[in-house]
Amino acid sequence: MRDHESALLLYEEAMAFAGSAALRAFARLGVADHVDDDVPVPVTVLAAATGTRTAGLARLLRFLASRGVVRRHDGDQYTLAPLGRALRSSAEPSARSGVLMFTDPMFWTMCHRLESSLTDHEPDFARYFGEPLDDYFARNPETDELFYEGMATVSDAENAIVAAAADLPGSGTIVDVGGRNGSMLLTALQARPGLDGVLFDRPDALDTRRLEEAGQDGRWKAVGGDFFLDVPRGDVLVLKRILHNWDDQDSVRILSSCRRALEPGGRVLVVDAVVPEDGGKHQSHLMDLMMLGAFTGQERTAAELRPLFAAAGLRVTRVVPTSSVMSIVEAVAGAQA
Repeated sequence: MRDHESALLLYEEAMAFAGSAALRAFARLGVADHVDDDVPVPVTVLAAATGTRTAGLARLLRFLASRGVVRRHDGDQYTLAPLGRALRSSAEPSARSGVLMFTDPMFWTMCHRLESSLTDHEPDFARYFGEPLDDYFARNPETDELFYEGMATVSDAENAIVAAAADLPGSGTIVDVGGRNGSMLLTALQARPGLDGVLFDRPDALDTRRLEEAGQDGRWKAVGGDFFLDVPRGDVLVLKRILHNWDDQDSVRILSSCRRALEPGGRVLVVDAVVPEDGGKHQSHLMDLMMLGAFTGQERTAAELRPLFAAAGLRVTRVVPTSSVMSIVEAVAGAQA
């Protein structure tokens, strides 16, 4: 490839943020709620329904048609493509909240300041916003709710995939460590009628509404606590999107608590966006860049995870990729081979 061709490709890559902005605008305006799957809707009708300028909306939809979100028909009319249907507010699960979370100004700002995160020795978030992330959320409840709702919808899209790949036992106790709203636990209980469950998180973070409404009475309990200190005993301990929030030292502390809580023959399942070791294109790379500026944690390769498990007295038995960005790192008590 010649240098000028490389330059042109890099220019397109550098403009990719505009595509994210287009997706955010489409989601915030709720356009998907007004577009039919089969019957083309004129852009004039969509503009009236969303309070937007017809000419501007037509250009936005033209771009999103090129990305497979909508389909363009004669007469500047549109239907929703299968990809775009997940952006309806009524979709199960809906990607709308997740898209708004990932494109929130907080993340935009931190990604724009990525250079500072590379040159300085501390995460840039607290320096720029004047306080750590948790304190920022406490002072900005709307952003906190957006983040919580967005992460919940992201997890909803992953849970069934993870449960199917996790080789869950038919009986025993599963502990959802740091599970907040219990969506992963609920999916596991529905998949394995013989399992009992424990939802474990900080007392102020526990949200049992889903479990209470799901008709699983008598099969679960909620326990408040601190996973740095102690974790309820169980046969399977699941940590979904937990370790990536913490640095290596704190990750070992969490895993050590899990090691102490394992019943004989039990397993720890860490569900995170494990970065492929082959360096190929994978969503985990983007997630890792977002973590770089905002948090003290990171997305890790399997090779980076194994020493953390070993330091906690756990042995990784396998790493199971799934059809989502998540992989399952399975470990048992014992030293690494």
